[in-house]
Amino acid sequence: MNEKILVVDDEKPIVDILKYNLTKEGYSVLVAYDGDEAIKIGFKENPDLILLDIMLPKQDGFSVCKKLREKITSPIIMLTARGEEVDKVLGLELGADDYITKPFSMRELMARVKANLRRVAISGPLDSEDIIKLGDLELDLKSYVVRKRNKTLDLTFREYELIKYLATQAGQVFTREKLLEEVWGYEYYGDIRTVDVTVRRLREKVEDDAANPAYIITKRGVGYYFKKQ
Repeated sequence: MNEKILVVDDEKPIVDILKYNLTKEGYSVLVAYDGDEAIKIGFKENPDLILLDIMLPKQDGFSVCKKLREKITSPIIMLTARGEEVDKVLGLELGADDYITKPFSMRELMARVKANLRRVAISGPLDSEDIIKLGDLELDLKSYVVRKRNKTLDLTFREYELIKYLATQAGQVFTREKLLEEVWGYEYYGDIRTVDVTVRRLREKVEDDAANPAYIITKRGVGYYFKKQ
């Protein structure tokens, strides 16, 4: 079955060109022109990926992203005409997996879409173990669930992929570039700030004290690693 992609943008010319190119690549495309419609369609159809503009009628993309994340774990790529760093960071902190700034090349957008969908498709255990226990955390690689003290954590797909990658190779330090390549699935088109924001968001969910992490540790000048328990 073709992957479903929800395109959310109030500019019809942009929607039309995105729909044309995505359809040509074999994707099934859903369309929403405002925030309310995006949430309604998103909850009903549970798309495999969402392209979400920030500037929308009724509810902006930030609000839509936050609400969709209450039920949907599929990758969300934010589309924005703004260049301010705060917008990009806020989108990531609200649960977006990636962002791309308008105007963008269709080649770059397609690379982002394919990379995010590819990571979802190949997601699975990195070894034969179904359960990995590290301190108070338990990673269920079969069910794609992370628990802390038997309580299931509300992680997005990207957050789960990141902690799985780090935890299954505990003690090994990874650069931001390496994490971007392995977890997000691309090199050239990525932005290492995406890694930093996702790590910060993940720490807020898995750590008792995000400011003094016990699991996901920063190696200054290098990157991140999961501390052996």
